[in-house]
Parts: sequence; structure tokens; C-alpha cells
Amino acid sequence: MSIDVKDPRMAEVVAADSTRETIADTFNFTEGPIWHPRDHHLTFSDIPENKLYRYTAEGGVSVHREPSNMANGNAYDRQGRILSCEHATSRVVREDGATLDVIASHYDGKELNSPNDIVVSRDGSIFFTDPTYGRQGQHGINRDLELDFRGVYRIDTSGELTLLASDFEQPNGLCFNLDESVLYVADTPRQHVRRFNYDGKSLSGGEVFCSSPAPDGLKIDSRGFLYAGGPGVGVYHPDDGTFLGVFQTPAFCANFTWGDADLQSLYLTASTALYRVRVNVPGIPLF
Repeated sequence: MSIDVKDPRMAEVVAADSTRETIADTFNFTEGPIWHPRDHHLTFSDIPENKLYRYTAEGGVSVHREPSNMANGNAYDRQGRILSCEHATSRVVREDGATLDVIASHYDGKELNSPNDIVVSRDGSIFFTDPTYGRQGQHGINRDLELDFRGVYRIDTSGELTLLASDFEQPNGLCFNLDESVLYVADTPRQHVRRFNYDGKSLSGGEVFCSSPAPDGLKIDSRGFLYAGGPGVGVYHPDDGTFLGVFQTPAFCANFTWGDADLQSLYLTASTALYRVRVNVPGIPLF
């Protein structure tokens, strides 16, 4: 079984008999998938292997960037350039042709912890989380911390870096709701997703929206249903956070995105593999 239904409304998202297709399963730990809505390719990270891969239906999987500085989360900016969170360097970078431009590396004169996941709002502002995972274990480079908190940041269109919130144990995935009035942020060790109000500059609120076993990547589809990575991808109703069901995966699924021409294929980066499941509700183009 690929779909575990907990609430009848899960049928709006995906058919109960939908099957999981394996695209490739020779990786170490996959993360950060992004779909290019015009060129129709998927780019994703393998953190320990220090690579960004690219998948196309015609050509299969190939290496896009090596080394990747142990990149984790990726996004597209409004011009279609790849933004990456680098664990090995504690930077956020922008791919511009053959060069990488550093757009964030320090806050208040101190190195960021290890930028993890990233999202771009419609006005071009960039938001990212900064837990400590990239300074420990196989997913990073062991080194001392310079900051004594784990935050969520915004880079505005002028390049100014602002700390938006810092009361997390380990902030991880993040995404906006449909009208970008709400920013959801996962706190993985606390096993919940928080809901912040966003007024275009700052965050307020921050109450727990839903519980989740180990929330990692977060995204919404075009109807506003919230998805959270972890031991499979859980789906939560946008009205009240009711748990609707889960896309099951054989191993931990850190992240996911929608792709193919109709944006109705959910691509899952689950540890050593890349999977695909057809769904009823399309995703949202990244730019």
C-alpha cells in the first residue's frame, strides 16, 4: 500500500489505490527537490554525496552540480535561478550561470548555523530556516556553533537579512499558505508545525497548527492542503490541521515536490531513493 487514509477527505488529494513508482534508488540521503515548470526537470540534493542531481523523463538522472557544499534545501527565485542552503559552508547561495553568489552567510557578525530549507514569496523575498543539523553527523561538517539560537530569516529584495523568529528547538521545513498571509514552520524535535501570521515584513502568532511524527519538508498544494515530510508524507487539512492520511515510503521522506507537465505527480525524496506518485490536486509552480 502507498496511501494510508485516516480521513475520508484524503480522497480529494489522492486515490486510495494510487501506487508509488521508484525512479532511482542508488543515493545516500536525498533532499530539496524542485521542479522547473518550463523546462520540465527535477533538481534535488544528495547531502552526504555532496551533489545536486537532475532528473528528466528523457534522460533519467544526471549530476547537475558537484560539489554542492552538502546542499540541503533548494528553491527557485522569481527569475528561475536555483537557491541552495549549504550545510558544509553555512551559506545560502544563488546559482547564476556557472557561478554561485552568496546571499547569506552571517547574522550579527556570526556564522549562520546551517541553513536548511528555503522558500520564495511572490514579491521575491527569500525565507529560510537555520537549525544546527549541518554542523554534525553525516549530513554536515562537525564544527562549533557561533549563534546561540536557531532561527527563521528573511532576505528582502534589497538583500537585507532579518531574523523573524528564534524560539525553536530545530526549525526545518517552511512554506506559505495560498495568499501568503501565513508562514508554516516545522520544528522537528518538538514534533509539530507552527502557524505564523505574516504581514509582508514580520511574523506574529506562532501557535501549533498540527502535530506530526518528525516534520521535515513542508509544502502546500493548489488547494491549500498542507504536506509534511517525515516517516512518509502526511497531509493536513488547511482549516484546522486535521490529519487526513499519509503517502507511505519505505524509508524516511525528508522532502517532496510536485512535477510533470500537469503538476500532478508528487516526487518524493526518501533517503536513498526518488519516488513518484500521481495525485488529484496539482501543486503550485515555483516561479
